[in-house]
Order: sequence, then structure tokens, then C-alpha cells
Amino acid sequence: EKENWNRERLSLQKSLKQANAEISKLRAELRSEAFLRELGSDTENAVLRRIYGKYLRAESFRKALIYQKKYLLLLLGGFQECEEATLALIARMGGQPSYTNLEIITHHSKGFTRFRSAVRVSIAISR
Repeated sequence: EKENWNRERLSLQKSLKQANAEISKLRAELRSEAFLRELGSDTENAVLRRIYGKYLRAESFRKALIYQKKYLLLLLGGFQECEEATLALIARMGGQPSYTNLEIITHHSKGFTRFRSAVRVSIAISR
């Protein structure tokens, strides 16, 4: 009888330990789920803020590229005018008789050229 009682007691203690372990696992699960629910909104906000920051950086980079493209196009236009003027001077010196007058090459008025020069100076100063 004592032996049966000891076996029953050991089996009950074993099942009690298993039940306590299961209870502790379930409590830990509940705590983690509640914690994740509380942090869920903060985590989503952090993710949204990070994505929005990436978007702002990409948009800023795109605008900077557009600005650089316009700036380079202005510079290339200026270099083209300078190159045409240089070719005209070479032609005047006797290299090629095609362009002998600078007014023929520059199709822009003097005011436009001054305006373009002022824009280039302001861009250079702002950079």
C-alpha cells in the first residue's frame, strides 16, 4: 500500500511540475503578446518614420540631380558659345574662312548674355 501511495505521489508530483511549467509558458506567452501589442503601434510608427525618411532623402537627391543637370546644361551652353567664338577668332586669323564675325555666331542679344552671366555668377556664389 505504501508503495502504491509513493508511486501515485510521484506521478502526481510529476504531473504537477508539468502543469506548472505549462502555466509559466502560457504566462510568458501572454506577457510577450501584450508587450508586442503595446509596442506594435510604436514599431509601426518607427517603420513609417524610417520609410518616410528614406523617401525624403531620395526626393532631395532627385531634386539635387535635377538642379545639377540644369546647371551643367547652362555651363555647356556657355562653353558652346565660347567654342564658337574661339572658332570665329581662328577663322578671322586665317584658319577657315567660314565664320569671320562674332555677331553671326552669337544669336543672343547682349542683354540675354548679361542675364545668363549674372545667373551663372549667382549659382556659383550659392554653391
